[in-house]
Amino acid sequence: MPLTRIALRKGRSQAFKQALLDQVYEAMRDSFDVPEDDRFMVLSEHDEASFAFGRRYMDIERSEDLVLIQITASEGRSTSKKQALFKAIAERLAASPGLRREDVFVNLVEVRRENWSFGNGEAQQA
Repeated sequence: MPLTRIALRKGRSQAFKQALLDQVYEAMRDSFDVPEDDRFMVLSEHDEASFAFGRRYMDIERSEDLVLIQITASEGRSTSKKQALFKAIAERLAASPGLRREDVFVNLVEVRRENWSFGNGEAQQA
């Protein structure tokens, strides 16, 4: 039940943006036990003035093509599952739409299951 937010600089094609959404979703399906149709994703584009980042933080050389991915998911997955997710996202985005691995930044936010409502004003997993 992840909620995924993807942020990038303006100017990319619709095909590029669709590949980002599709590849991140498939990486979550393959490596993070995300069920079919559990796809809740938003993509936002930013101009230069509203998209700031450390170009060399942690000795990683980032370019203007940096993509920020924040995934909010229920807690409980192992460290190895999280590492597999990060690797799968970077590999898939390198393959399509062709991002450098250095330009794939992922942040995982874990929340308790009772903190979700999937509709109808109910906490389905409380």
